[in-house]
Amino acid sequence: MQPALIVIHGISLPPGQFGGPYIDQLFTNKLDPAGHPYFREIAGVQVSSHLLIRRSGDVVQFVPLPRRAWHAGKSSFKGRHQCNDFSVGIELEGTDDRAYTAAQYRRLASVIRVLQRGVPSLAEAPIVGHSDVAPGRKTDPGSAFDWARLRALLVPRTARRR
Repeated sequence: MQPALIVIHGISLPPGQFGGPYIDQLFTNKLDPAGHPYFREIAGVQVSSHLLIRRSGDVVQFVPLPRRAWHAGKSSFKGRHQCNDFSVGIELEGTDDRAYTAAQYRRLASVIRVLQRGVPSLAEAPIVGHSDVAPGRKTDPGSAFDWARLRALLVPRTARRR
């Protein structure tokens, strides 16, 4: 896979709750449907992401970057369908309507910079939300995600000082 897109997501399991093992279990197909009433609704769903950034800023990798992760579902970007085939998926532990943490923004910017330097096809790749590639179906990372804050963190330090 030659990734040409970075897709930002938001996830919490159960919805609106942070911490715990449930996101890890979902991405490794080990989520117990009996563990919470909501889990019965998503039983059997097989999804994954390349990376997860927890509220603390800690990063967990689930899928190697050269491999396809199943994070975007039915999706398209600029006329190109099946975004899973050409994107890196980064999940942030959060919800559409609750602020993400400063640690998450710092780590996300750091991860994106590493990806841009280390993966030539991502050097100038667009950075979009799940809602941008699956409009009407997905809303994450949601209105609480501060795109301006992320863009400011991605500006090289030397340019910020001018």
